[in-house]
Amino acid sequence: MQNYILIVFIGLALSLGLTLLIMPHYIKLLKALHYEQRVSEYALEEYKNKAQTPIMGGALFVVIPVIVFGVINLSHLLDPDIIMIIMAYVLFFIIGFLDDILIIIRQNNEGLSPKLKMAMEVLCAVFLGFFFLKDASTFVTIPFTNIDINLPHILYVLLVIFMYCAESNAVNFTDGMDGLCAGVSFIAFLPFLVLAFKEGEYDIALFIILVLAALIGYLRFNFFPAKIFMGDSGSLALGALFVAIAVALKAELWLLIGGGVFLWEMVCCVLQQIAVRTIHRRIFKYTPIHYAFVIRGLREKKVVILFYMIQGILSLIMLIGVLL
Repeated sequence: MQNYILIVFIGLALSLGLTLLIMPHYIKLLKALHYEQRVSEYALEEYKNKAQTPIMGGALFVVIPVIVFGVINLSHLLDPDIIMIIMAYVLFFIIGFLDDILIIIRQNNEGLSPKLKMAMEVLCAVFLGFFFLKDASTFVTIPFTNIDINLPHILYVLLVIFMYCAESNAVNFTDGMDGLCAGVSFIAFLPFLVLAFKEGEYDIALFIILVLAALIGYLRFNFFPAKIFMGDSGSLALGALFVAIAVALKAELWLLIGGGVFLWEMVCCVLQQIAVRTIHRRIFKYTPIHYAFVIRGLREKKVVILFYMIQGILSLIMLIGVLL
């Protein structure tokens, strides 16, 4: 255990230190290459001044934790759950990276087409589901109960595939204000970290700690006024990481609570689209829903704090549930 604690502290210091050290130079490089945010013509007026802010900041909080984990814990890198978690993180990062690159090349806010992006997400989710879950337990536990539902294997795999596609896009919807997505993600990871320690999954706990450390380093440059945005390369990767960790810890349905803010953002967007296409009117002032609070007169920083508080309450609820 002493060796593990030492590894944790070394990993935390490396992940945080490297992010803080590299990020300023990374931002300068992205600016020199004109790898900058392109704001949609449909964006709120007050957000159009965010154009020219570098994107793809998510690359660092994906790449650095993966490399640090491999360096300090190489002997455990072949653990099946760790491989699944890292593969999910990296594969969805690659999808987001391609989307960000196309936005940069085309000099507008049009990256991968929605159909192509979804097809790539489904393909990666199918690979992760069928390759890593062929011998997995198909029991799903209902939160706050001792009720386990034993799903048929194919149904369980389909559930996980749906989770990957839904959660990655839900986190992506939440990425729209300085410090919002990364901060909410940080808070949402905390109960999963506690659960990993409780279940004795120390390698998973270590990887979560490395990601949390890198997110702290990223937030140093992403808080208002943001000097860099994570882009789809960060948001899609974080969403996939939540699912992979939840699956590895057999906490699939806990993600509905632990990732409650992301779920809220996604449901509002889906309901808005359904309403516009069926009754030809909006049911929300604006979606993603965090923008609706700005339209109602709340300042951006206060909206971010509000969402932190909501996610904090949800994470506390999950924490109480997993410790019972």
